[in-house]
Amino acid sequence: MTDFSLSREVSALAALFAVHLLVVASPGPAFLAVSRTAISTSRSAGLVAAAAMATGALIWAVATLFGLHVLFSQAPWLYDALRLGGAAYLIYLGLGMLRSAWRGGKSSTEAAAVPRAQRTFLRSLGVQLSNPKAAVFFGSIFVTLLPAAAPLWVKGAALAILGINEFGFYGLVAVVLSAPRAQRIYGNAKRGLDLLFGGFLTALGVKLALSR
Repeated sequence: MTDFSLSREVSALAALFAVHLLVVASPGPAFLAVSRTAISTSRSAGLVAAAAMATGALIWAVATLFGLHVLFSQAPWLYDALRLGGAAYLIYLGLGMLRSAWRGGKSSTEAAAVPRAQRTFLRSLGVQLSNPKAAVFFGSIFVTLLPAAAPLWVKGAALAILGINEFGFYGLVAVVLSAPRAQRIYGNAKRGLDLLFGGFLTALGVKLALSR
């Protein structure tokens, strides 16, 4: 391996880190899910949700490395099926929050005051896997930023960067929003905030269903 190729590969990984972190920090279903989990339950639950987001992103990324985005281009019906299924899941969660806020109780997706780790993880993982556009995104940045025929260590480093970005950002969100002051604010305005969370999540689900 020449110094030039090593420098090019390191630069590509640095660019991947920056581009992906900007995307992760953009508001979306994952941000809403982690935020509400942390602010309405506990820091540990928020960190579990953050771990689920990292896991979901890695699932999409690994699938993309194996050619999932190419499969989507060859079988658009599969992409549409996953997109509509994901949209339905987001709308289901959003309507559950809206129903909870309207009734002043708990949504059908919350069985306890502090959800069990497994329940929180699976629910959050479902949110992260709800949008097959992630595979298209990862396909585009891998093709654009990573060297052609990148060696295995570069692909492994790329996956590590994605996982670190996802867990690092959402973990920070969980820590900040699970602070006592943030939870007091949520407790004092629970109904309004649940309406806001539920409305946004439902709207994102409808947007995903209508998008191509």
